[in-house]
Amino acid sequence: MKIGVIGLGYLGVTHAVAMAKLGHEVIGIESDREKLKLLSSGKVPFFEPGLQEALIDVTKTGNLSFQEKHDRNSASCQLHFLCVGTPQEIGSYAADTSHVFAAAEELARVVSEYTIVVGKSTVPVGTAEVLRGRMSELAGFNVIVAWNPEFLREGTALEDSLNPDRIVVGSWDSAAVEKLREAYKPILDNGTPLLALDVPTAELVKVAANSFLATKISFINAMAEVAEVAGADIVDLAEAIGMDERIGKKFLRSGVGFGGGCLPKDIRGFLSRAEELGVGAAVDFLRNVDEVNLRRRDRVVELAQQELGDLQGKKILVLGISFKPDSDDLRDSPSLDVALRLSALGAKVRVHDPMALGSLGDRYPELERAKEIETGAKDAELIFLGTEWSEYKSIDPASFGDLVANKLIIDGRNVLDVAAWQAAGWRLIALGRNVHN
Repeated sequence: MKIGVIGLGYLGVTHAVAMAKLGHEVIGIESDREKLKLLSSGKVPFFEPGLQEALIDVTKTGNLSFQEKHDRNSASCQLHFLCVGTPQEIGSYAADTSHVFAAAEELARVVSEYTIVVGKSTVPVGTAEVLRGRMSELAGFNVIVAWNPEFLREGTALEDSLNPDRIVVGSWDSAAVEKLREAYKPILDNGTPLLALDVPTAELVKVAANSFLATKISFINAMAEVAEVAGADIVDLAEAIGMDERIGKKFLRSGVGFGGGCLPKDIRGFLSRAEELGVGAAVDFLRNVDEVNLRRRDRVVELAQQELGDLQGKKILVLGISFKPDSDDLRDSPSLDVALRLSALGAKVRVHDPMALGSLGDRYPELERAKEIETGAKDAELIFLGTEWSEYKSIDPASFGDLVANKLIIDGRNVLDVAAWQAAGWRLIALGRNVHN
């Protein structure tokens, strides 16, 4: 099948590569010339395990090509996937859908009556209907539109694309559903279910799922706040309640909270859209979810001040600045936010990350970049572990202690072996745990 993928950011590149690996002829369309140049040379402009190797493979086979604008070649695609971003509007909780509509309007000028336009971007419920109307008006006929939300996790995005737990399709036209069944046939043949839903439900699936996951994370972090003052242990508490099959253990790990380009902006966008629909009270609890999450960052700064007093001139090493491991994504990163707050209070902050230092570019010159953990730790008076990269979990606390001024560490992800670090003479502070020595 000949397929177009419009917008080659994180979602678009991953989806284009995945569809090419399924054997389709894929044309990736991207207006950013620098990004296009990188992709055309076989380089992915962000870090995602396995994606660059897969990109090189499918471009060599000829299954994936790139271009800046639509032409006769792209116009002949049977499916066009809209994969452009929907960031949070500046000064508002609402999602900015202007890029989606701009891409759709350009596409409307070249599509045929047989082209199926498939939205994958996360949008406020009701967007697809407005978009279909606008495209049909510009095209001069009824454009076929479907919605096929993505469920990628950074760090496992390609695997999630090729082996998803479900494929959701919302459409007003049964032909669109059948065409997508054809496109995803290799995946469906492996047992993945396809859920054919109405369009509003399909639009809601992604934001509802992310809202639930965010709620689960903030719930366990709220319990961590209680555990800290009650002398309880949040890790043991999470283990105990996670054994209840109605609750489950996934996303029940406490720490400095969630971040990234999806969960924070999606729950805020959901709040905004619900208010527009007159049912804001139904999801008002998401404000508390957001507040609890942000409060975890405050807690780390408070602990640093409690331990070191005035932070002016204090040397602090932050381990990890990406919002999660196996990613170089800095969007709404809790760890980076904490680093900047500590710096604003006068601390001399060094940051280390296996992959994300390059993502800083020239931004945040107040943060000193440490290319090696050892150089970053030299004379440090406090270590803050903010992203649970595997290499941080495997640090030898005994030899590491020889590098620092104070054997003081805040484990913001509850991943370190408390007994081992304490045995090596460290004062380890773990959020929500009664382990301080």
